[in-house]
Amino acid sequence: KAAGLGDVGAHYQLSVVYRNGLGVEKDKKREVYHLEEAAIGGHAGARHNLACFEWENSRHDRALQHWIIAAKLGDENSVDTLKDAYRKGYVRKEDFASALRAHQAAVNATKSPQREEAAAALGGFQSK
Repeated sequence: KAAGLGDVGAHYQLSVVYRNGLGVEKDKKREVYHLEEAAIGGHAGARHNLACFEWENSRHDRALQHWIIAAKLGDENSVDTLKDAYRKGYVRKEDFASALRAHQAAVNATKSPQREEAAAALGGFQSK
């Protein structure tokens, strides 16, 4: 229901359900549909997974663009993937540097004294 109302988290969860066949038959087409919907809505993890799908299907330019966008949204996995792609010569230095700067800005935007205080109170536990 939530996905039908445009909830990007729900779309992402449905992509996982269809990828793994959790209570339904595995369905790549539905998985990708829900990844696309979540990615369009700004879900960084969905954007990363969509990039992986594109890479597996030899659409490397599209995959790299998805990873760059996901990194700019703060996705750590995409940063790691881009580091590897940069080392292998798939990503231009300028694009990699831009993605790293935007990633850091996204991470910094989520920092606040209240979050740091809460993390300290929870003994350093942080959710991702």
